[in-house]
Amino acid sequence: MMRLGSDASPSTGASTLGRWQLGWLAAAVFVVSAGYGALMPLLPAWLGALMAADPQAEIARHVGLLSGAYTAGMLVGAPLWGMASDRVGRRLILLAGLVGYVASLLPLLRPEMIGLAGVYAMRAATGLFVAAVVPVVPALVAEHTPEDRRAKRFAWLGAMSLLGFLFGPGLNALSSRLSVALIDMGAGTYSSTDLVILLSILLGGLMMLGLATSLPGKLAPAPDLETAPSRLDDGRAALALLVLNGAVMFALAGFELGIVLQGQQHPTLSSRAISLMFAECSLVMLGINALLFFTGLLERAADRGVLAVGLMVAIIGLAILAQHRSDAWMYVGVSLTAAGTGLVLPTISFLAAGLSRQRLGATMGGLASAAGLGQTMGSAVTGWLFGTVAQLSFAWLAVPLLAPLVLLLLRPSAWRVRRPASAPSDPSARFNPPRPSQEP
Repeated sequence: MMRLGSDASPSTGASTLGRWQLGWLAAAVFVVSAGYGALMPLLPAWLGALMAADPQAEIARHVGLLSGAYTAGMLVGAPLWGMASDRVGRRLILLAGLVGYVASLLPLLRPEMIGLAGVYAMRAATGLFVAAVVPVVPALVAEHTPEDRRAKRFAWLGAMSLLGFLFGPGLNALSSRLSVALIDMGAGTYSSTDLVILLSILLGGLMMLGLATSLPGKLAPAPDLETAPSRLDDGRAALALLVLNGAVMFALAGFELGIVLQGQQHPTLSSRAISLMFAECSLVMLGINALLFFTGLLERAADRGVLAVGLMVAIIGLAILAQHRSDAWMYVGVSLTAAGTGLVLPTISFLAAGLSRQRLGATMGGLASAAGLGQTMGSAVTGWLFGTVAQLSFAWLAVPLLAPLVLLLLRPSAWRVRRPASAPSDPSARFNPPRPSQEP
């Protein structure tokens, strides 16, 4: 068996992931998020060269459909890869996903050889193989992390996903500079899109090698997962988490699209202001992840209370956006909505990590699939709502959040996602609980 990282804590045993291993896993999440965020803005110009005889409206339609093909691959693949990882192991599925991710990007370097149908197939395949990374990484981290450090590591993974998506435009800028440098060196002319694809391939290959060499072939689960019973009340609470995850992603996707559509309806709202709002949203979510990482809030606070507070803050933010009369109030609404959803989503993942290890991959895959479905439906419904009730669409987006909030407040038994911990055998432990570690 390959030896674990030397920084594994003796107190937690050889079953925990070391810092290097956690770093490679977080980097894999970062890379697939950056690849998506970098390629999407370039699709219109890239398809324009491939479909030179077609009108702009037709190209725009295909851009939307290609995004849907990627999402469809995610929806189908996430639960299947998750269940497969429960049977054959996380490491094998994770590496297979990265191999497929790289292989699905290679044909896009020569789109004229595969045609438009081939481009659709490759985008769907990319989504399918990314779906092997998105749920399996948190399942692997949950399975091999003691509970007192699990919330911090989940916050770290969430931050890496957000940073990866934010880094996408940076990858575009790097590709543009690299294209100019290659021309100056006389190495030929390469489009920025081709260089983005090539950089994504190289980064994916690097992640593949890093994980193949750092992750052992077999790794025992953390002691608390191996010996403790399931912390979820059968499948009922697990299903509740899936529904809540989909509802929050529905509202979040609609909220983000609503910001863009507001710019079309309000001439005073510039594209720069919209970009600032998106940056504000991402920074607030990163701040919430930092709060969870450094304070150990998820280990200390009641799960139901954290979820309820997050939902209430998001609903207040959406209500402000539905009634705002100035850009300043719009910024307030964006901050509150981002803070609320940014608090709920990591909490859902943390609670799902308490499921028995035999179903951990299936649960994480279900969460990813529910998120993709919620995003797809949220974007579609919001587009229709804005054409009907305009700004009041934000109020309707709060409706899917109100139902779980009411259940959390009025029927706490329906959300009993944690079983009461047994009393400590050492009486002094009641008055001196262990402090959460500041290590990831």
